[in-house]
Amino acid sequence: MKKSILIIISFLILLSCKKEVKEIPLPTSIAGLKLEKSKQEKVKDSISKIIVKIENKLSELDTVKKLALVSTIKISPSHYEHFISIQGNTKTDKNIMVRPLGNGIITGVFVKEGQRVKKGQKMFQLDDAILKNTIYEVKNQLILAQTSFERQKRLWNQKIGSEMQFLQAKNNKESLENKIKTLNSQLKNYRITAPFNGIIDDLIATNGNLASPQTPLAKIINLNNMYIESDVAENFLKSIKKGNKAIVNLESIEEKIITKIAQIGNTINSENRTFKIRINLNNKKGLIKPNLLANIKIKDLDIKNAIVIPSKLVQIDENGNNFVFTVTKQNNKNIVTKKTVKVESTYQNISYISEGLNKDEVLINEGSRNVSLGQEIEIL
Repeated sequence: MKKSILIIISFLILLSCKKEVKEIPLPTSIAGLKLEKSKQEKVKDSISKIIVKIENKLSELDTVKKLALVSTIKISPSHYEHFISIQGNTKTDKNIMVRPLGNGIITGVFVKEGQRVKKGQKMFQLDDAILKNTIYEVKNQLILAQTSFERQKRLWNQKIGSEMQFLQAKNNKESLENKIKTLNSQLKNYRITAPFNGIIDDLIATNGNLASPQTPLAKIINLNNMYIESDVAENFLKSIKKGNKAIVNLESIEEKIITKIAQIGNTINSENRTFKIRINLNNKKGLIKPNLLANIKIKDLDIKNAIVIPSKLVQIDENGNNFVFTVTKQNNKNIVTKKTVKVESTYQNISYISEGLNKDEVLINEGSRNVSLGQEIEIL
């Protein structure tokens, strides 16, 4: 049809021109030039009118519809995970100030700041001369008491002497034995040792200073077993469980650690309505220090074979319902259909649809906001 019309156009143009356009000599006078210009403008106007008529006729005869062009995606079930983001601080259980149990002058400092120590290693010595002298005296008293007891025991076995004398000798001996045990136990307190394997982070004590339980001697820390403690809003109590996956990002040392929740608190803080969680960290490299700020992502939803779609495809109708546009074949035509859906969760621009869609359905992707229900479309 279009080809025939083009032939007609050519014929009409030729007809209007009466003959092929040939280069003609132009007049040399002004009057002649003006006359020639007038003739050519009439020809031009005639051709323009014919072209307009032909274009109008083409529009009437052209029956091809202009369909909206869209792209589509096919739903394929996949693994969906949702994470919540919180912050916390790194800590260690083995971070203490070493203090003496009693008073005394420091007579020996056997560690340096930054030194690694083992559990039980001697760190400080307090002046124990007076206590040792006391133990020496009590031991001498015990020797005499032991002799007296053995003598009274022999006499008592021979039925000589009173029972009271025997019991007094026995009590005196046992009392001195217990006193020596107590003094020896106190003597150990003058020798201050490392409570666990660790590093001397801060050395405070010096030789000759007076030590007391109120004054720390050193700070010792162990960084092998670090953990994060964080507060989580109570509305996540149902979804966050012990063993949930946690992704820890320590930006200051550029460390990313994938681990699990080790412990869930059993009480809710009445002031901020949160509960505590603990996440254990492996610190083999020794880079993690106490009080580092940690950004934490905790998985609170994990769905296998979930129906997931780009969040941008979800629209809201006048009734406040979420919906998406899909494509169905009707009489060999691509027709827009509307599906009301339930968005269960959204994370990183991906929505988990719990109701309203099935696998293998075809969603309208690009162009989804430029079509309407029942419209015929063309798929790119």
